[in-house]
Amino acid sequence: MAVFRIVSNVHSCLRSASLLAAIALTATLTAAPASADDYDAAIKDIQSTIGGVPGFLKQFPRAGLPGAWAEVKAIELSDKTALSPKVKSLISLAVAAQIPCSFCIWSDTENAKRAGATDEEIQEAVAMAALTRHWSTIFNGMQVDLAQFKKEMGGE
Repeated sequence: MAVFRIVSNVHSCLRSASLLAAIALTATLTAAPASADDYDAAIKDIQSTIGGVPGFLKQFPRAGLPGAWAEVKAIELSDKTALSPKVKSLISLAVAAQIPCSFCIWSDTENAKRAGATDEEIQEAVAMAALTRHWSTIFNGMQVDLAQFKKEMGGE
């Protein structure tokens, strides 16, 4: 049962391995390389925050992990941001469905449920992602003029 709790906590806190990778790339490109102390501190913080350090984080580049973890913790894991955990999970699930990422789809669905999302909300989030992708394909493929589109839709 302890292993299930750790896995559950890992997925609750780290909904998206692909998101973490993208964040780490950004952090690696914009921040100074992390020292061994920074890496060790990040590992300790991950351990204390989620109750363990998943294997995929141990495979992550040492120089990028401290920055990636700081960003995930400040945005994805924080309940002091503009978006609720449920909304963040639903957005992440919608994106994951479009990528597609099986890891993310599974963990985002679990996180959305833990955050109180109903099956109907989960289905609607995925349907909205599909609808957006559908119309984006039409607009881009048919080379719809953006200025004209904005004018017709009540914008500029």
